[in-house]
Amino acid sequence: MKHTLSILVQNQAGVLSRVAALFTRRGYNIESIAVGTTEDPRISRMTIVVEGDRREVEQITKNVHKLIEVLKVSDLTYDDMVARELALIKVTADSHNRSEIMQIVDIFRAKIVDVSERSVIVEVTGDEGKVDAMIRMLRPHGIKELARTGKIAMVRGSKPEPSLRHITSA
Repeated sequence: MKHTLSILVQNQAGVLSRVAALFTRRGYNIESIAVGTTEDPRISRMTIVVEGDRREVEQITKNVHKLIEVLKVSDLTYDDMVARELALIKVTADSHNRSEIMQIVDIFRAKIVDVSERSVIVEVTGDEGKVDAMIRMLRPHGIKELARTGKIAMVRGSKPEPSLRHITSA
């Protein structure tokens, strides 16, 4: 089963490397990783998607939490969460198929962010299923290049995590 982990860490050089190395040493493949600063520039949020059963993920979570720079680790898999991914897709486009590509983009509420004589770059944001479906629809036109961010996620609700309020007020 795929698990989505949210890890709050001190925003310092080398933290990403140490967290990723811990997964590697334990033999886990990180399927997706996205990292960025939070509303507090001293703290970054890592969203990591990893395959494993609940027990395995609990063990890796405990090991990650032991790292000094790690402030909080949460497995969001079983929570009500909002999860998104961004993809940029460069598609072969000429006068013969450009209008069809534009229709697909419109249906998915995506955007064309670059146009040239022989290609367009499409930006799509959504859950993994939406991004995958968009790629499937564009593939027959000839995908030249593809870049995906990986999943970012946040638990639904109006309040930040209690531990984050505590950390940011310190």
